[in-house]
Amino acid sequence: MIRREILPNGLTLLTETMPNIRSVCLGVWLKQGSRHETEPENGVSHFIEHLLFKGTEKRTAKEIAKTIDTIGGQCDAFTSKEYTCFYARVLDEHVGVAFDLLSDIVLRPRFESEQIEKERKVIFEEIKMVEDSPDELVYDLFTETIWRDHPLGRPIQGTVESVTALGTEMLGKFFRSSYHPANVVISAAGNLDHPRLTALVKETFSSLSDGTPLRPIGVPNHRAEIVLREKKELEQLHLCIGVPALPQDHPDRYSGYILNTLLGGTMSSRLFQNIREDRGLAYNVFSAMNSFADTGYFAVYAATRPGGGGEVIAQICEELVKVKEVKVDPVELKGAKDHLKGNLMLSLESSSSRMSNLARQDIYFQRQFSLDEIVAEIDKVTSEQVQALARSMLDGRKCCAAVLGRLDGLNLSREQFAF
Repeated sequence: MIRREILPNGLTLLTETMPNIRSVCLGVWLKQGSRHETEPENGVSHFIEHLLFKGTEKRTAKEIAKTIDTIGGQCDAFTSKEYTCFYARVLDEHVGVAFDLLSDIVLRPRFESEQIEKERKVIFEEIKMVEDSPDELVYDLFTETIWRDHPLGRPIQGTVESVTALGTEMLGKFFRSSYHPANVVISAAGNLDHPRLTALVKETFSSLSDGTPLRPIGVPNHRAEIVLREKKELEQLHLCIGVPALPQDHPDRYSGYILNTLLGGTMSSRLFQNIREDRGLAYNVFSAMNSFADTGYFAVYAATRPGGGGEVIAQICEELVKVKEVKVDPVELKGAKDHLKGNLMLSLESSSSRMSNLARQDIYFQRQFSLDEIVAEIDKVTSEQVQALARSMLDGRKCCAAVLGRLDGLNLSREQFAF
């Protein structure tokens, strides 16, 4: 039920037919994100994402909103480190309206000076919102530290200084050079008619002209540094501790998924049970495996009382040492596998998740992995493979840590990250 076509101009079209539902989700993906920006351009991809909703050659911003609202649909966008997406989810009978709206947004934006200045203020507020969200801010601090002096380490939304410097000419030039056929993937999932959608894409996007190829970006060097940032108004100390990890296409990625699930991916995970349930040291504690095209990191986040940072760090390190030294029990391993498989199956029940899955797999793998194939790979992972990955990846000498909040004289040394 999945089809992939490369149009004559180089644009990729992906569809998955889901005849038993009434919705369709359409997405226009740009294989470009904040890592493809130079330092003076930091935040430009995110700025353009905002501007594309501020008016086109035939619709005002209000008319864009009204078009989707009057058919009961949803339309939004997001920018990540490596791609940008504009999407709409509607009833199957409104596919034509949704496609016309999305194509109008990405092909014919106006970039009016007045709207640019208004939206610049909105982005300033978004940057301030991150400053007021310590769980997000500590992650920005962590990535800035572990990937210092590399585009992956810069905030997606940019900084006040970089966004201030983004002029109308730069925004227009970046847009024109980025939105070209070889850089675009259109994905759709739901109760759709593939031939009809193909015809619409060919008719609408055939005029899209060639642009500038993506700027080659080298793999970042990972820095093993500890950074502390005082923020006295916070009631908690926020910690993010991590090490270099696997890129998206690494052959050990399934072992990585299981390792992350065991350590901090669920409420029954080791970190959650030890730090929250058994010791009451934190309300939020979890781990995450974040992978990109050529690199990645594994990180543990926790929020605790000021003065409790040292104890939480000691317990995190203790759990990381245990998973390296002792093979995972078969029952615990099976539980992690069942969680991953169940979570995967449930996540793919909606047209929007299927649409996203199509595009991401094509961007990173240039092919589609079936659900059965992924489940089989998860089932094949052994305790020995999980332990081997833990031993190679969880290396305290490579550890990077970011701490945000009321430091109260907190001093951290490399010796405290002994895992």
